[in-house]
Amino acid sequence: HVRSVCAFRDNGPMPVEMDPERFDALVDEALDGIPDELAVLVRNVVVLVEADAPPEDPDLLGLYDGVALTERRFDMPPELPDRIFIYRNNLLDMCDSEAELVDEVRITVVHEVAHHFGISDARLHDLGYA
Repeated sequence: HVRSVCAFRDNGPMPVEMDPERFDALVDEALDGIPDELAVLVRNVVVLVEADAPPEDPDLLGLYDGVALTERRFDMPPELPDRIFIYRNNLLDMCDSEAELVDEVRITVVHEVAHHFGISDARLHDLGYA
């Protein structure tokens, strides 16, 4: 079972303001941007947008909570879906413009989906998705 995170980075004092519905649409757009040949391999995963990160990890942008495909065995019993959390307020707080927010939401979504495929934080950093 893996808990992998994308950490919060403070880029300045002027957060972006956006209603939750528009933010959800940005997450949907980021998910739609995942190439079809990869998207069809994502199984038993739910993506949830939460206003705030959990108190024990208040600086998170996103979190993958599940078993990566590279770690699953065929004899494993069925489990609840893996979960990807996207933390709206931290993403809004770190961005100075809507364009920056769109980019950071995309990076965070791709980062967490990549963990579903077993891609490490170090490799994601090399690829520009850290």
